[in-house]
Amino acid sequence: MGRRLATAVHLEHPKTHELLILQPGEVPDEDVAEAITNPDAWETAEEEATDVQQETPASADPGPEPEPEPVPVTESVPDASAKPAAKARARKATEE
Repeated sequence: MGRRLATAVHLEHPKTHELLILQPGEVPDEDVAEAITNPDAWETAEEEATDVQQETPASADPGPEPEPEPVPVTESVPDASAKPAAKARARKATEE
């Protein structure tokens, strides 16, 4: 298996002289890989190991997602400024 690219690479194919644009994660053919001389273009062994772990599917089904915790309900406290207004209305009604 060839090496994977870590970055996008623009180059001319060594045999066909066609312009190539290779994307990160691609594994180019050996003849094209030899034309890529910048070492920063390639993934390191650590990055390659991480990619393999991410591609491996989990062997067991994780099951259903856990239920979200319920949001606690708080009782609403009446606004203190509302009480005098209610009393004032009651007085007006009795005065008339």
